[in-house]
Amino acid sequence: MDESPARYAAVCVDHPLPQLNQLFDYRVPVELLDEVQPGCRVAVRFSGRKLKATVMELRDRTDFTGKVLPVLEVVPPGAVLTAEVAAAARRVADRYAGNLADVLRLALPERKLRVEKEAPAEPQPVAAPTTTHWNRYIAGEAFLRAVREGKPPRIVWSAIPGEDWATRLAEAAATAAAAGRGAVLVVPDQYDLERLDAALTAVLGPDRHVTLSNAMGPTPRYRSFLKALRGEVRIVAGTQVAMLAPVEDLGLVAVWDDGDKNLTSLHAPQPHARDVLLTRAEMAGAACVVGGFSRTPQAQLLVETGWAISAVGERDALRAAAPRVVPIGDDADLAADPSSSTARLPTVAWEAARTALNADLPVLLQVPRRGYVPAVSCQRCRTRALCPECTGPLRLTGPRRPPVCTWCGRVDEQYRCKECGSTQIRAVVIGAARTAEELASAFPGVEVVESNASERLGTIPEGRRIVVSTPGVEPTAPQGYGAVLLLDTWAQLTRAELTASEEALRIWMHAVSLCAPTGTAVVTADGGLPVVQALIRWDPAWFARLELDERAELGFPPVMKFAALTGPNGEAEKIAANLPSDLGAEVIGPIPVDEHTERLLLRVRRRDGAALASVLAKATAERSSAKAEQVKVQIDPREIA
Repeated sequence: MDESPARYAAVCVDHPLPQLNQLFDYRVPVELLDEVQPGCRVAVRFSGRKLKATVMELRDRTDFTGKVLPVLEVVPPGAVLTAEVAAAARRVADRYAGNLADVLRLALPERKLRVEKEAPAEPQPVAAPTTTHWNRYIAGEAFLRAVREGKPPRIVWSAIPGEDWATRLAEAAATAAAAGRGAVLVVPDQYDLERLDAALTAVLGPDRHVTLSNAMGPTPRYRSFLKALRGEVRIVAGTQVAMLAPVEDLGLVAVWDDGDKNLTSLHAPQPHARDVLLTRAEMAGAACVVGGFSRTPQAQLLVETGWAISAVGERDALRAAAPRVVPIGDDADLAADPSSSTARLPTVAWEAARTALNADLPVLLQVPRRGYVPAVSCQRCRTRALCPECTGPLRLTGPRRPPVCTWCGRVDEQYRCKECGSTQIRAVVIGAARTAEELASAFPGVEVVESNASERLGTIPEGRRIVVSTPGVEPTAPQGYGAVLLLDTWAQLTRAELTASEEALRIWMHAVSLCAPTGTAVVTADGGLPVVQALIRWDPAWFARLELDERAELGFPPVMKFAALTGPNGEAEKIAANLPSDLGAEVIGPIPVDEHTERLLLRVRRRDGAALASVLAKATAERSSAKAEQVKVQIDPREIA
């Protein structure tokens, strides 16, 4: 082979057109031979336009028979895409029938010149933790020992109630870093990231890790990216934007609460952080943790197929940490005390709250919706109250106020039911604000605070108070809550989604995990339901197996692979009609999205998922080249995945 310097750069052009989802060869000028290298960003001329591109590899020859254009310039600061991330990006693009350029856009943050001029810092050593609480889990100590030895153990971890999950992940990351390997830890949101950031600092010491998220802004994010790229730190923690973060010698990946929809990227091709990290773990020979208080069927499938092992709490540890969980299925079981009736609390919930408050402990109420009364209906015939202008749902924003349209904001001063003519309305769902108002009357002298997505409380001080929270934003209490009350659970269980029960258990377990071991958790749902039984026994693995078996019987993910095609009427059907027969694809739909758009689902066996993605990517590229109307392709659509 010719030993002369490579003269051609195979680049991925930064352009979203599907037909450009391939590498293009450009000649490397002599003056740039020392600067052009795999992973660097360059400027090239493409179709008469100057575009940015990423060098994927260097070649000493090209098969292109036309005129090979030169690389115009190299964009500092040199290679920003590591070989490991480049290979993972290619795999992710193929899995999701997407463009490599789109995936690289997720991996490479916006460049900031000022940050590049900052002097790099010397990497700080990381010591392995001397003590951990992983011994409370079956296979926990064996997992850490394997990480310490540089092996690639893989676990699906179900945390016990009250677990300091952030510290457990920090201990695992410290173990990997002490062994000379890097770690990428991904959590659903900024609040979880702040908690993980604090835990990493406490376990590792300062300046030994960085965080990555959109909330931190472009400049700090680019600074963190460069620190990881240059090897100044070995550990990166972040939200889903960190799933392709560069770390030196990747030895551990971890995702927390993988059922949270925030872990799916909103940008094409919309990959899920869990699947990206699993891909990286397999390709890099890295350890893997898929953790949470609950467990998804996707995570359980990893156990069932032998890809990972289950790490659940030891019986004694679980018994010591779990509060008592009491189901209440009869709405007629209200306390005789008129105050409790006003607060719509069943007797057991009322007593649990009063006992906790008398012990000077806080009480947490989880309600499914924020606002005052977010949904109303006719008092007489129960027909949903809708706006007469746009037919949007009406809601109440406060006491003695007329209903307001959720969509257009119109105030309906003269509401009248279109079915029966009644002018009276009733609440369909009681919101957090209304619940807080009622509780303030029911428990005079007790402070009532509210936590929601727009006004989230991180933690509350010690002492008696009542916290009304919507799911996922419950604040922590220093000594745990004396009582956790899960209200209006039907609003979660009756959602018209495949994941309704799974999502209900996830948000319930998150709330109950905040309860003190001596406290009581009350769930207003039938105790005979499997999802409630899983909560009572704190056995998410059992419920995940049930869900997985049911989905296998019905032919739903993750047992089967789905693709959603959305586009102008008739166009998705054209793609489906040309699929190879050996794929055995089942066509579901099409379903109208609006007057001009339809949505069609394709279902294939799991082992044929990669072939389906490849066929759809090719079809999309061909349609784009022919300037046909575009059809959006989404693999593992969020609503059914």
